[in-house]
Amino acid sequence: PGVGGGGGGDGRVGGGRNGIAGEWGHAPLPWPRDDERPGPACYCGRHGCLETFLSGPGFARDFLRTSGRAAAAGDIVAAAAAGDPVAKKCFEDYLDRLARGLAMVVDVLDPDVIVLGGGLSNIDALYAALPARVEAYAFTDRLDTAIVKNRHGDSSGVRGAAWLWSAVME
Repeated sequence: PGVGGGGGGDGRVGGGRNGIAGEWGHAPLPWPRDDERPGPACYCGRHGCLETFLSGPGFARDFLRTSGRAAAAGDIVAAAAAGDPVAKKCFEDYLDRLARGLAMVVDVLDPDVIVLGGGLSNIDALYAALPARVEAYAFTDRLDTAIVKNRHGDSSGVRGAAWLWSAVME
């Protein structure tokens, strides 16, 4: 589980010169607050990568660190919706961090659409909350980039990778 991405246009997937196009999970969290520095250790050897904050396990680690309670991401979101103040704070932090990360993507690529995938993409509250938050961080007066849920479930990224691999192997 982690944070990754891909990009494309005109019906083609972009890979980039080094084959890492869309690998935004190992960029540092943009505009970190003092309490977010240096950030959690990442398996890549750095600290504070977006992946350490935005992956499902990263979200769960933040909740454990903040509350002393272990819970899966979906359970944290349910607890927040039920009024648990610590879960609410952790989810708000998650939304803010995701918005900062997506604003960086918008600033660099200015995409027409951002499609969220993976397990956390099943959190319906993301789609109403994110546009205004991303707009607050992006270098634009008005955010026209749509943020949408994937069409093929939380394994859409794996499905796309398999499709791409099969296309390359032909």
